Amino acid sequence: MTLNIVVGITGGIAAYKAVGVVRALVLAGHDVHVVPTEGALRFVGLPTLEAISRNPVHVDLYEGVAEVRHVAIGQSADLIVIAPATANTIAKLATGLADDLLGNTVLASEAPVVIAPAMHTEMWRNPATQANIATLQARGVTVVGPAVGQLTGADSGPGRMEEPEAIVDAALAVAASIRSNTPAVHGDLAGRRVVVSAGGTREPLDPVRFLGNRSSGKQGIAIAEAARARGAQVTLVAANLEVAEPAGCDIRRVSTALELQAAVTEASRGADVVVMAAAVADYRPATVSEAKIKKDQSDDGLTLELVRNPDILAGLGHGPHDGTLLVGFAAETEPDDERILELGRAKREAKRADLLVVNRVGWTEGFAADENSAVVIGVDGEIVTRLHGSKVSVADGILDVVVSKLN
Repeated sequence: MTLNIVVGITGGIAAYKAVGVVRALVLAGHDVHVVPTEGALRFVGLPTLEAISRNPVHVDLYEGVAEVRHVAIGQSADLIVIAPATANTIAKLATGLADDLLGNTVLASEAPVVIAPAMHTEMWRNPATQANIATLQARGVTVVGPAVGQLTGADSGPGRMEEPEAIVDAALAVAASIRSNTPAVHGDLAGRRVVVSAGGTREPLDPVRFLGNRSSGKQGIAIAEAARARGAQVTLVAANLEVAEPAGCDIRRVSTALELQAAVTEASRGADVVVMAAAVADYRPATVSEAKIKKDQSDDGLTLELVRNPDILAGLGHGPHDGTLLVGFAAETEPDDERILELGRAKREAKRADLLVVNRVGWTEGFAADENSAVVIGVDGEIVTRLHGSKVSVADGILDVVVSKLN
């Protein structure tokens, strides 16, 4: 079936790769109409786009007024693909601005929209961009990438536009799903099974008291939601969450460290990725009272005997896990950055994790907060990336590294 596809191209250096997107769609037998912004034409010439698309290319919002072109292009589209989608364009789409022909085309269309972001890493991780992406995804826009790799100049990291073939595959999958009325599976984790643990374990003292920690589960949930949005099949092992559970995940509820160990061990069999984001108690009471422990007025205090809990990540790391990427978390209160890195490197090696995410926690940071700062350490002890921002943006940063390792 031939589709009427609009390809929007915006003003970023990755615009030259959009020619490959247009060409692939044309060779697949579709009728492709290119709508570049004026900024895009600074990178790719209009004659090139007309020759590749085999259709006239329009830019000016005020051309073709008699045929109401600014509305007609969008109305006739079966699919809209925007590649690259710059941070500026993403912001415009999220707020419904239409100050150029491309913006009008999107607003005037009921066709599915696929965007391929491309920008510098700092721009991609900026909370404003992440909020705009979340807004577009909530409206049903499909986001392809960005990939991790070489950017303009010497920069490297998440923000590189996905390759044309990946964009085309995702876009045509979306179009096919609309025609068949079935959900499309797309994204850089499509077909992957990801296990995420989140929250904090609680070790009971008696029926009313427990030893626990201050983890809310926000970071783990953000990772689970981001993995699901990227097309993964997600199993979430949830330990006493203090925030809402994410939709679309297979949720296994646990409370204690031993329960979490059993659930993660079972869920991780055959998984592509295991992310241990839960805060697990290192110790548990040696005995649990069946009745409430009473306060004795003659006693000066209460002495508890604790025994060590198993190290779940180390158990997975030292066991057979071929084909499974293990991602651990280490929360540290150490104020010195270099010391935190030393502790992180030692923990990664001891636990045999493929990646270790080290973040500082304290009375006012880390646990239960909306933002996070972390360093991801690789198998050679190298710093793979540094992350800072909302827990949603940190989650995407971690998954950017995961995807690069899987590939």
